[in-house]
Amino acid sequence: MTETSLVPPTPPADLPGTLGELRAAGHRYRTVKEEIRDNLLARMRSGEPRFPGIVGYDETVLPEVERALLAGHDLVLLGERGQGKTRLIRALGQLLDEWTPVIRGSELNEHPMHPLTPASRRAVAEAGDDLPIGWLHRSLRYGEKLATPDTSVGDLIGDVDPIRVAQGRTLGDPETIHFGLVPRTNRGIFAINELPDLAERIQVALLNVLEERDIQVRGYQLRLPLDLLLVASANPEDYTNRGRIITPLKDRFGAEIRTHYPLDLELELELIKQEANLVAAVPDHVLEVLARFARAVRESPSVDSRSGVSARFAIAAAETVAAAALRRAGLLSGTRTVDGQPVNPVDIEPVARIGDTVSVVSTLRGKVEFESGEEGREIEILAHLLRTATAETFRARLAGLDLSGFTALVADGAVIETGELVSATELLRQVGTVPGLAKALDRLGLGDAPTPGEAAAGIEFVLEGLHLTRRLAKDVTDEGRTRYGGRTGDAGRGGRDLGGGGGRGFGSRPDRDDDWA
Repeated sequence: MTETSLVPPTPPADLPGTLGELRAAGHRYRTVKEEIRDNLLARMRSGEPRFPGIVGYDETVLPEVERALLAGHDLVLLGERGQGKTRLIRALGQLLDEWTPVIRGSELNEHPMHPLTPASRRAVAEAGDDLPIGWLHRSLRYGEKLATPDTSVGDLIGDVDPIRVAQGRTLGDPETIHFGLVPRTNRGIFAINELPDLAERIQVALLNVLEERDIQVRGYQLRLPLDLLLVASANPEDYTNRGRIITPLKDRFGAEIRTHYPLDLELELELIKQEANLVAAVPDHVLEVLARFARAVRESPSVDSRSGVSARFAIAAAETVAAAALRRAGLLSGTRTVDGQPVNPVDIEPVARIGDTVSVVSTLRGKVEFESGEEGREIEILAHLLRTATAETFRARLAGLDLSGFTALVADGAVIETGELVSATELLRQVGTVPGLAKALDRLGLGDAPTPGEAAAGIEFVLEGLHLTRRLAKDVTDEGRTRYGGRTGDAGRGGRDLGGGGGRGFGSRPDRDDDWA
């Protein structure tokens, strides 16, 4: 991750303060690409993480990135939205030296041993070894621009400064130029996000930067050999249709690297845990449901595969579920009683349950682009995929476990109520002692001594899984409570659905949950 701070870091006091001291210390000038190559190799030899915080690319994308950096190539990352392209680009800044010497006052971060502009060359010639130098932290050597249609050549490269011309300088004087973002990132890394969104005439302005390493402003060619690594990101051109990377510019990038979404469920879960800012506890089995949900949405034929489903979808889903748990805790702590029973303060602990995942269907549908024939069915499709993910997680976590103790709870017509505003204490009171509960909670990773909130989360997941596998009926009341009961004709069978006919049980709505046989 790129180091960021509102206050620039203070250089250590023992760093050289003049050009003479810098030479005496044995400092050697290196280009940015040489610097990155040396530091990358040093991390490889020491075993230190090269790209901390980047998940799921160890065997695919990162080896290609490393080969490009070792070769000294500028690179473009190509992939759908939410694949961590920008995160990876920003991580490259960690491969720069922590501190690098610069000529004080230089707009272009010029190295004291390698001045570029006439003004800096004069300063070095006049002061010699007594030239005062400054030190630039690597967090200040990274520049970034989101390409937008209104981006101009002046923004990226520079333009003639009319005030300096009015002061008497001629147009042929490099000191009349107000430099843009690219030259101001000299001796660093410059990133252009969504490169195809740049107008083609603006992309032309980057040709010299990538190949000849000089810049042109209004027809005046400045022979300033810029020293930088240029990195760009882009969505696949067959999807964006907003523009393209012009062929001469693509040819000048040394490497084009394709990114991808997490290849397996474990990596998807790791990414959610790393990136999500959770305001309440979310058990692992709930996170697994959300990870499976995101992958199911990504693979659904109803979803436009060209647009992709961002990793931010699963991250936002986890944060939404945590917020639902926190809301429940806040409302319960405000009422202090539920159905006349006092709320135990321990029970106010916010822990997400499987029922909280329903909230993500409506709040996150805007993150998904559906195929043109699915208008009006977005909620239905997402709800169906969420049930799929829940059922798959239930089978993966609890397959082969005897859950007849749960179905026996409702075998004689009793019901178990849970829902958004049902406290953990209330749910546990309804369930009581259930054979097999400890094993189920252990399978769900809730440990030997779960809190009331964690136990309630595990119980609700088991009930929902039994419903989706057609062993319990389910009804949602107008007050938002969820009622689980035995299926019609299941009395005396321990609640286990033996197949064949029969109704859906008490009050169950004729929805699509019968698909989970």
